[in-house]
Amino acid sequence: MQRREFIGLVGSAAAAWPFAVRAQQPVMPVIGFLTNGSFEQSRDYLPAFHLGLARTGYIEGRNLAIEYRWTDGQTEPLPALAAELVGRRVAVIVTQNTPPALAAKAATQTIPITFNIGTDPVELGLVQSLAHPGGNITGAASFNASLAEKRLGLLHELLPAAKTIGFLVNPTSAVTKSEMNVAQGAARAAGVQLLIVEASSVRDFDGAFKALATADAVLISSDALFFGSEIVALANRGAIPAIYPYSFSVAAGGS
Repeated sequence: MQRREFIGLVGSAAAAWPFAVRAQQPVMPVIGFLTNGSFEQSRDYLPAFHLGLARTGYIEGRNLAIEYRWTDGQTEPLPALAAELVGRRVAVIVTQNTPPALAAKAATQTIPITFNIGTDPVELGLVQSLAHPGGNITGAASFNASLAEKRLGLLHELLPAAKTIGFLVNPTSAVTKSEMNVAQGAARAAGVQLLIVEASSVRDFDGAFKALATADAVLISSDALFFGSEIVALANRGAIPAIYPYSFSVAAGGS
């Protein structure tokens, strides 16, 4: 399932929790939206989220309110923001990415939570099992870490003369360790050097791409910090061939 399609389904699911749960909420239900990304980075999938809600009859500002919480790539504010949404007694907390999902799970055992992550939710302790999540949390996992091998292999196939491939990662992300292990193994198999460059916030992007200037190409991590068009613009400005985990980066001009 494509990420954009899933966001739409989450919107539908958020409106479809059992009536007994929703009946306890105010006349106009409130959804909490928690992400460690930025508003700019969410532009690609918020319309799908709103469309999913609209398909079940919920329109923001008409019969539904949404409390948005962004951290612009930072993880430290997430526990406080999750607790804030719990204090607002929202009907459901919709989380984007692993850190917000973990923060929401730690903040409440009663309010329904949905997640959309790129790694194993069982391994992270978010759910009991894929078939039976249990508790108050459910969602979708795309297991993007395992795809790092495929993406690096495709990049090397397109650029067989490449000697060094950069790998842009977020050191604070839960998916990074798995992705790095997979990518390092793929780089060894391909006979190329993997140049790992870290960025933990948008403020680090310029410096990261200066460090990546010595690479022949760059692999972009699937962490949500890198969803926005800023990464595409920096790669294009430096004329660095890049491979992205999601199609909306290509739609934004990635090449």
